[in-house]
Amino acid sequence: MKVNEVVKELRALSTEELETKIVENKKELFDLRLKQATGSLEKPSRIRELRKNVARMKTILKERENGGEK
Repeated sequence: MKVNEVVKELRALSTEELETKIVENKKELFDLRLKQATGSLEKPSRIRELRKNVARMKTILKERENGGEK
């Protein structure tokens, strides 16, 4: 999926749903980092993808908080 499509999907979610997804992604990120430390991580690119998605969601939440939603 392209970045624009991901952002559109995230913007369509409510604030509560975004906060829930952030928690879920952070948990998955933690689990992947543990797997990476033990050497059993199959897809290292997933870590980067999750980090960027969490940052996107936090940005959207901050925009809503500041009233600058696009």
